[in-house]
Amino acid sequence: MTFFRSFALSTFCAALFVTAVFAQSRTEGIGPANQYYPVHDFHDDFQVYDEAAKAYVPYIVEQHADQTALSTYIDLESNRHYNLLISTKQDGYLFINASLKRKLRAGEWSVFSIDSLYRVYRQPEVFLTLYGAPGLNDKRLFIGYPKSATQKLVVLRDDNLSVRPRTFSVYDNFFGLGLLFLLASHAFLFSFYHRAFLRFYSLRDLLSLRAQEESFLINRPLSSTNVLFILNLSFVVAYLIVFVQSRNLDVFVSRRLLGAQNLGSVLGEFIVLSGLAFIVLMGKYIALEVLGGLYKLQSIINIHFFKVLQSSMLFFTALTLLLVVIAYNTASMTWSESALLLPVLVFYLMRLAFLYIVIRSQEPIKNLYLFSYLCIVELIPLIIGLRFAL
Repeated sequence: MTFFRSFALSTFCAALFVTAVFAQSRTEGIGPANQYYPVHDFHDDFQVYDEAAKAYVPYIVEQHADQTALSTYIDLESNRHYNLLISTKQDGYLFINASLKRKLRAGEWSVFSIDSLYRVYRQPEVFLTLYGAPGLNDKRLFIGYPKSATQKLVVLRDDNLSVRPRTFSVYDNFFGLGLLFLLASHAFLFSFYHRAFLRFYSLRDLLSLRAQEESFLINRPLSSTNVLFILNLSFVVAYLIVFVQSRNLDVFVSRRLLGAQNLGSVLGEFIVLSGLAFIVLMGKYIALEVLGGLYKLQSIINIHFFKVLQSSMLFFTALTLLLVVIAYNTASMTWSESALLLPVLVFYLMRLAFLYIVIRSQEPIKNLYLFSYLCIVELIPLIIGLRFAL
């Protein structure tokens, strides 16, 4: 009886010791210098490839102790703003979606921002593989978030609850400030350039085939008035690009061109994009002048450029307002690249057909000759833009 009592007491003390050790490790944190709170431990989630089944099966110690490659799925979409922490006791390699990404140094922690991984792969989850020494004890894989120097210590208990930081978006403040800025710029143009504003933003004037060639807006395409409206259009286009990027859609092929982490970075991207849009629009006029001279169509260059600006201002301003209204009223909506790309494609194709009609009514020119000119100045830039855009 005494033996059983001693055995029970020893077992109870051992259990308390193990619980205390695990509780202490979870309280102190994980990762480099224990500076991260654990959100999820992948110790029980690893899989190995089974040659017989030709599929990935759960890792079982008794069966797969000699396996050198352990894999698991990482849910990126549900773990935004967290970090992925990886460590191996011996040198190894990290593969993501079957592609080698990094050599893992023995005893060192590798920390990845899940936001960065999400921007790069644009997938709800990725397939991660750790290759190195055999066995499970060699590899440690966690999702965690960094401790704050000002926050109190959080003790994670062995239940299904975990402390998660409040989700936020670096774009939220920018969209409000950006809308105020665009409102102010349009109000400025409306107040000080009233006639030009009414002309540029007139759908009736846009659809008119008989343009007033003596108009100061058409006659002097690079006047200070026109340049101000071109700059304002650049602001609208830049705002639209940042908006699309905030919906986790790639605007450029290179996913590293955009990806701000704070409000200052977003404002910097907006300024850079506005400058690029302004350069493209001014380059459009230079291209029209050059090609118009080659095709001997100097008489319609100014009208062509004016119609391009007029249609772009009406379309992009309306599209931006529509998307912002939808975004503010449907916060959980899933955005699709094709849904955004389709109206842009339709607009450019309709503008191409409309410019053909306008120029044909202004200048007696052969259809094939005119079609060749429009393909070079309108269609080819569209194709090149689509190659590097959505």
